[in-house]
Amino acid sequence: MRDAVTADAQYFEYTSSANPIGAKLISRVPYRTFHASLHDSGPTRTVPLDLSAELGCPGPATGPGLAAHFVRIVAGERMAFAPNATSLLFYAIDGSGIASQGNTRFQFAKGDFFTMPGSTQVQIEAESTMRLYYVNDAPLLTYLGVSASSARFAPTLYPAARAEEELRKVSSAPGAGQRNRVSILLGNARFPQTRTVTHSLWAMFGVVAPNTMQKPHRHQSIALDFISDCKPGCYTLVGTELDERGEIVKPERVDWEPGMAFVTPPGYWHAHFNESGENGYVIPIQDAGLQTYLRSLDIRFAR
Repeated sequence: MRDAVTADAQYFEYTSSANPIGAKLISRVPYRTFHASLHDSGPTRTVPLDLSAELGCPGPATGPGLAAHFVRIVAGERMAFAPNATSLLFYAIDGSGIASQGNTRFQFAKGDFFTMPGSTQVQIEAESTMRLYYVNDAPLLTYLGVSASSARFAPTLYPAARAEEELRKVSSAPGAGQRNRVSILLGNARFPQTRTVTHSLWAMFGVVAPNTMQKPHRHQSIALDFISDCKPGCYTLVGTELDERGEIVKPERVDWEPGMAFVTPPGYWHAHFNESGENGYVIPIQDAGLQTYLRSLDIRFAR
């Protein structure tokens, strides 16, 4: 009996094991870009943005705690979503449809955001052919070995017109050009402490004005970035270090295109640039709802 309950016990020297990434015991979150060609035509389908092989975890997973997807639903067709997750977040790239969960049913259209709790199946029906960017926290629950059993929030719609109006207010405020980011955060009244879109997810709607740059910052949450609109000349630089001028050392460059998504790993400095003549719009989805509640987000800005 004693041998059975001690069989899995292990012991490790602290300095060689306390940082499993540095010791290469666990993989880093990789850079990856997912292009709009994955969802811009074809039949009804879900396209997981799956990095589970690189992460060494069950899939689909785009990060250790989040799974992002492109969704395409042809007019007149429908799709059901029932992941083992606490939070589902959708952004309507284009098209229109009806979302329903339990006794809740509402219409949505291009540019709308909406969140659904993960304890009950979600049905989405396309009134016109639609494309969605969709993120859930199923990989986190898989890692914890738990199941979603109750809803922490109600289905919530963020209409495009209101989100765009709030972003315009921020953009036109005095001193907006000097801010590290010109953006709004989507919040939910159920989570006043974190001011996040759900208790686990964080969502930003941001703009990079023409011929401007937004200085580097970093945080310990992964960012699953979606580009809703831009012209050629918009891009992001990502890297692990800053030089004495506050610029990223040997950065990785990600050139934007409308409808694409890319991964910004936790702890990496990243800066946005717009060398075009029109606004560029970025929508990062992060696990920062959880990170903020745990007091571990550690967001920092370059000077």
